[in-house]
Amino acid sequence: MTRIGCFHAHYSNIEHIENALRSLNVELIHYVDPGLDRIKLDADFTTEMAQKKVLDTLNWIAKSHVDAILMTCTFFTAIYDEDIHRFPIPIIKIDDPLFEEICQLDQPTIVAFTNPSTVQGTMSQLAAYATKKGKALEAAPALLENTFDLIMQGKKSEYIQAVSLGLKQIIEENPTKRVVAAQLSMVPAAQAAEMQTKRPVGNQLVSLATYLKEVLAI
Repeated sequence: MTRIGCFHAHYSNIEHIENALRSLNVELIHYVDPGLDRIKLDADFTTEMAQKKVLDTLNWIAKSHVDAILMTCTFFTAIYDEDIHRFPIPIIKIDDPLFEEICQLDQPTIVAFTNPSTVQGTMSQLAAYATKKGKALEAAPALLENTFDLIMQGKKSEYIQAVSLGLKQIIEENPTKRVVAAQLSMVPAAQAAEMQTKRPVGNQLVSLATYLKEVLAI
């Protein structure tokens, strides 16, 4: 059985990944580190500190007898440069299936976020991914302000409600554009907004299982 080490920034992501990958014959081992998100706004916090912490944790997980690592936090994936830091096992970013989905769309896209720290890094990675695929994208970010602290404080229901309302507003204001939720924590809200508006809302779990089956040959 394939073992996947899942690197999360919050415990709430475990449930989403367990549900999304239930159909696969894999063992999921979860590693959670909410510390970086809690200290990222400190005056003495630097990108270099975050990069070192993420790399140290990836090295630790890689040594824990797993066959692959799934990074589920867009803040973690945004500061991890796979072209510089190589590992003996596959490192899979939660963003990649979503990036592939966006590249296949034939309409302008709005990429919605709740965590302001991930916006710039994720959009840069999306642009780089599209360039590698030879795709010309028309994609713009949208930040749902004052929502991310809710999930970090464990206020799950309040977070889902606030994010679904925010996504619904974006959808209604942009009838010709596709809206996608950029973060794993946004999945329940994206599903709720999709049901309420009858408009498709992309999220990181839609094609994750299929993507992992292809990448890991499982």
